[in-house]
Amino acid sequence: MKANEGAIDRVLRVVVGAAVLSLAFIGPQTPWAYVGLVPLVTGLIGWCPLYAMLGFNTCPAKRA
Repeated sequence: MKANEGAIDRVLRVVVGAAVLSLAFIGPQTPWAYVGLVPLVTGLIGWCPLYAMLGFNTCPAKRA
C-alpha cells in the first residue's frame, strides 16, 4: 500500500473522523457515528482504498 494522501488530507480526515466518532459517546449517541472510524483510520495510515480505485493521489510528487 503506497501512501496516497497528503499531509493536509490526513489531518482533515483524522479531525473529522474523531469528531464524528465522538458523537457515539456524546451527542445523539447513534451507531451511525461509528462511520467516523473510516476517515480516522484512513487518515492515520495515509492510504485510502477509494482513492486507489479512482486513481486519486493527494501526496506531493517525490522529486528524483
